[in-house]
Amino acid sequence: MNSSKDLLIISASDGENLKLAKRFVTIGKELKVNPELLDLTDLDLPLFSPKKHAELGILSTIQSLQTQMYSHSHWVICAPEYNGSIPPILTNAIAWLSVQGEDFRHLFNGRPVAMASFSGGGCMELLISMRIQLTHLGAQVVGRQLASNSQNPAKDESIKDILQRLIQTKPLSF
Repeated sequence: MNSSKDLLIISASDGENLKLAKRFVTIGKELKVNPELLDLTDLDLPLFSPKKHAELGILSTIQSLQTQMYSHSHWVICAPEYNGSIPPILTNAIAWLSVQGEDFRHLFNGRPVAMASFSGGGCMELLISMRIQLTHLGAQVVGRQLASNSQNPAKDESIKDILQRLIQTKPLSF
């Protein structure tokens, strides 16, 4: 990865998963991929609904988010498990992004994505749910994922391995 715009680390919480995302950033810098951090909790997004979309149209926040995400060929998503599934902040952002053009999959299609979580439980339901959704959107989800919690903290070697697998995955072009 030569460009400084190749790796986007997305955090879907401002707690432990933001800390985990920052570890991905640190190790990404060691691997010379020059990652950028995106904290979804910094965005002011209303709850998506077709009615809200009809009222508000295309939000400048979503346009900026979409531009930022398009400018990176590879993503890592760090998210906590919420009630056995994907956190609302992430599904809300994806819902807004999915109505920003003719093809709701375009932003995700062929894009290499890795997944990681720090959750109070095992986070497997989250990782399965994210894999299903990201695959449905056309992303190339890296086979290895990171599930961590206070009893099983993330190891730097695991983060490095996931990043190396992600970096080796070439984006598909359509």
